Amino acid sequence: MAARKSDKRVEPSFGGSQDKDDFRLDADDRIIGNGRSTRRAQKADDEYDDLPPRKTRKQSDPSNDRDRSSRKASSNRGGDNGGFFAPLKRLVYWCVVLSIWAAIGIGGLVLYYGAQMPSASSWTIPDRPPNMKITSTDGSVIANRGTTGGEALALEDMSPYLPQAVMSIEDRRFYSHFGVDPLGLARAFVNNLTGQPIQGGSTITQQLAKNLFLSPDRTFERKIQEVLLSFWLETKFTKDQILAMYLNRVYFGANAYGVEAASRRYFNKSARDVNLGEAATLAGLLKAPSRLSPARDPKAAEERAQVVLGTMREEGYITDSDLKTAMAQPPSNAKSSWNGAQHYAADMVVDEVKRLIGEPKVDVVVETTVDLRLEEAAEKALKDVLNKEGGKLNASQAALVSVDATGAIRAMVGGRDYAQSQFNRAVKAKRQPGSAFKPFVYASALEAGYNPDTIVNDAPVRIGNWTPENYEKEYKGPVPLSYAMAHSLNTVAAQLVMAVGPEKVVSMAHRLGVDSDIQPNASIALGTSEVSLTELTSSYAAFMNGGYKATPYIVKRIADTDGKVLYEADYTNPPRVLSAPVAAAMNSMMSGVVRDGTGRAARLDGWQVAGKSGTTQSFRDALFVGYTSIMTTGIWFGNDDGAFMKKVTGGGLPAKAWKEYMTVAMKGYTPTPLFGFNSGLQLPPPVEEEQSPSTSIGDIISGIIPGASDQREAPAPDNFPPAPRAPVQQAAPRGEASLEQPARRPPPATRQQVQPATPGQPDCAYGDNAVCNTGTVYDNRPPPRQYREGGSANRAQPGEYRDYREYRAPYDSQAPVPPGDVGGRPMPPSDVGQVYQPQETRRTTLYDILMGQ
Repeated sequence: MAARKSDKRVEPSFGGSQDKDDFRLDADDRIIGNGRSTRRAQKADDEYDDLPPRKTRKQSDPSNDRDRSSRKASSNRGGDNGGFFAPLKRLVYWCVVLSIWAAIGIGGLVLYYGAQMPSASSWTIPDRPPNMKITSTDGSVIANRGTTGGEALALEDMSPYLPQAVMSIEDRRFYSHFGVDPLGLARAFVNNLTGQPIQGGSTITQQLAKNLFLSPDRTFERKIQEVLLSFWLETKFTKDQILAMYLNRVYFGANAYGVEAASRRYFNKSARDVNLGEAATLAGLLKAPSRLSPARDPKAAEERAQVVLGTMREEGYITDSDLKTAMAQPPSNAKSSWNGAQHYAADMVVDEVKRLIGEPKVDVVVETTVDLRLEEAAEKALKDVLNKEGGKLNASQAALVSVDATGAIRAMVGGRDYAQSQFNRAVKAKRQPGSAFKPFVYASALEAGYNPDTIVNDAPVRIGNWTPENYEKEYKGPVPLSYAMAHSLNTVAAQLVMAVGPEKVVSMAHRLGVDSDIQPNASIALGTSEVSLTELTSSYAAFMNGGYKATPYIVKRIADTDGKVLYEADYTNPPRVLSAPVAAAMNSMMSGVVRDGTGRAARLDGWQVAGKSGTTQSFRDALFVGYTSIMTTGIWFGNDDGAFMKKVTGGGLPAKAWKEYMTVAMKGYTPTPLFGFNSGLQLPPPVEEEQSPSTSIGDIISGIIPGASDQREAPAPDNFPPAPRAPVQQAAPRGEASLEQPARRPPPATRQQVQPATPGQPDCAYGDNAVCNTGTVYDNRPPPRQYREGGSANRAQPGEYRDYREYRAPYDSQAPVPPGDVGGRPMPPSDVGQVYQPQETRRTTLYDILMGQ
């Protein structure tokens, strides 16, 4: 009996005849993810060859189809087709699709906005606004002026802490990226899209591109253009060049652009010298220049600086020791605003530079005549007097100008506090000089033939409808001119104006340096025409230097950063405006003002001082202008609104401040006498005057009977004596010291010895009020410089000034006289003029007549 072969596997055959049905696997026979067939396992005793032939899909049993569908649904519910990761796969898919479309859109916007920009071949870095660096006589910086507020520095010239601090807080990957930080840019893009503020999205290159070329508007267009410009900058310049441009142009608040401007603005030092803490403070300003300003909110600035220090430590720019040291130091005191008197001088320099060379197109260095040591002394002197006495005397402002013999301005203070008021009262304010104008009157009288010892009657006088009076309404009778000058007698000055002519006085003032218009009327004797303190002070310098014009100037040289000289001042050949005898006589008379008169508060130990005080109506203005053989200084006190001070005269607060300043200014100089002392210069002698009428019995009685003298001292209003007539003209003596205009001699008058000379004292050349040098020899003066013929001097070394005693120049031309009639202006009140110290005068008595006296 044949064995049954049901346990043997039958291999499929692919050759020979084929069954009618195709060999194929249906869905139940396929292998799926779990590696098992979907067909359930048959019993072990089932044989393959016992199975009926398979049918094709078309011949399949409908019942089997239903079975397969139910099994497929069951498989799907089991998670075998995709499972848990299917949604994630779909999310990734759509993100990729959206990214592609976003890239296409952004590319289109870049192409669109890029097409709106000019061709890259035409792009250039705009010039940095020109800066004006202003230096003092020793080369130190007084101030920077210009749109930026500071000069541009090379990267290697800056303190190394500055670029490190800025990179650590603004762009840590500056040296590694290609101009754009993708992460930061994406963050900025999303924030802009959602309406959030953009923070930290721009690199240093992008910020530079924005500062150079673009507006601060936060739009897609500006951001796209910023990126394109950043790529251009990175291909055009090196990283160091980009960083240097950024540091020299970025805004630090308070109108300071660039690290140099910011350093000087807040710390009053150059960016070359800032320390670690100061560098961190400046870098912290970039986030919010106004809110984080150390001048506005020191606490916020300090907190931000500590954040910057922390980032510097993280980047390895500083060590832990440096960090601890910087954080332990107290915060630097930042200035709340531009302050310091030197800024008044800097403002004047800016105006002068524009007048001399026009608006600068490049950075320039302006060398000035200002001495910062004197500038600080001048500011301190004014503040000391104002703080001590200004409050109780209602004086709130002051100004000072100090010039040397050539007219170079060595110090200038335009007000009490530059931070509070930038108006320069020394240059731009014009006020009445009061009796400080009288030296021009007396100089005109000397040119007309008067002498310091010429006797003029101090008595009530009427000029037209004007009746000038002395300050205390008392009169000294016949006095010499030197006495009248020392005690500022108003009636004498008014008589001199009428004697020589107001036009001559105006011409004298213009010739010496007063540029303001002056009305030629009698009241100019008391300084009723307004002038500036600078022009008044420089005019006095002509007396100091022996008669040469001292044109005020403050700019010595202008050069560009390459050293090319654009302008250089040359005052080596000033014109002569006074003869040597007249200048010497004026020095003699004005020295009496300080020695015996209204300017006694201005005396300096060891120095001969000359000057004149001035006080205007109701104590609105008080001035003192004085000089030594080295320097002339003018000081004004008053109020901006013209409010009355409490009896402040020129011999009071101004003279005190003058002494304090000049005490410092004269340190280092050897005292030398004023021009003309012991020089032997002689003015033409006065003509012998006619004797006054003999004393009558009525005059004798008036000296004996009580009450009669009072009537003489106060005559009736209709009995004022007329103004004196001008002296008779006489040709001036020939010689080097002769005047351009013919001199005149005074009318006859009786000479009177007001102050007898001290026994044993040598005779003085300029009257009884003059004090002569009694043999003091000044052997330690530097030897005089050698000058060429014709008055042209050898050029001095930088920082030096020529000796005014060796100037030689022709006479200056006559200045134009402004129109005006005598008495045409409103007459000043009786309190115009100087404080006068009354002195007892001796009346002629019967005993004097009997004794022949």
